Amino acid sequence: MGALSSIVNTAPSLYISLLSITSNPAPWIIIARNEYRKKTITRALGSPYHGCYFLAILIFTFGLVRDHLYQCALFDQPRVPLFPKPFATLVPVLIFAVGQVFVLTSTYTLGITGTFLGDWEPFNAIDNRYERPAGLLITLYVYIVYLIALRYEGPFTDMFYSSRSKVQKEE
Repeated sequence: MGALSSIVNTAPSLYISLLSITSNPAPWIIIARNEYRKKTITRALGSPYHGCYFLAILIFTFGLVRDHLYQCALFDQPRVPLFPKPFATLVPVLIFAVGQVFVLTSTYTLGITGTFLGDWEPFNAIDNRYERPAGLLITLYVYIVYLIALRYEGPFTDMFYSSRSKVQKEE
């Protein structure tokens, strides 16, 4: 419990990061539902292809902003060694490598349009995130936020893909 007590909860950057994490999935869920029902972006940009690339740029950009705010929050926190010396570097590198394999293989399989029609969580573990107890706590917080978001996004995504599959079978 000593590691958690080292978290500097008076740092504004911590709360700004948590706010950016909390507010990140909601706009994409709202935009996706609006696009599915009303095709607002498709009409505004002239095609679903242009709309998807526009959303990809927005999602990626907002993800970079969120990641920057997260990094700023971690820099304001003290380091507390949680792993012995060789593992303090190896564990984050391994976690980062596995995460990148997931991101790259899913992007390769789904393509840009398939990737950015869903949500992804690109936090980077390489910068000693796990030597800062606040990083572990924020990671848990991200997990909880996305569990809640999936309660809204999951049924919609299931409905979307089952409708799409039904249309493809009829063709």
